[in-house]
Amino acid sequence: MPVEPEQMKQAPGTEPDREQIIRDVIEEARLNLRRDGGDCQLVAIDGSKIMVKLTGACVFCKLSSATLEGIQARLIERLGEFVRLVPVPGAADAR
Repeated sequence: MPVEPEQMKQAPGTEPDREQIIRDVIEEARLNLRRDGGDCQLVAIDGSKIMVKLTGACVFCKLSSATLEGIQARLIERLGEFVRLVPVPGAADAR
């Protein structure tokens, strides 16, 4: 019996929803970072570890750790679970 598209949809709170929340929170932060000449890109999601790459003015900014803490706090608030935001060097493009 073929699986109908309706049956393929996952229940709310599943992994795709979680990933979208993560992407949305990072995108919200990017708007502010870009105004100051910086940026933050999602690299990977590995369980509770969310890896991002800081670029532009954020790379050498003394407040980048505070920025990451703020994004992490927002992720924890929106997801309702503890996650760790980890900055990583190198190429980024998780899309």
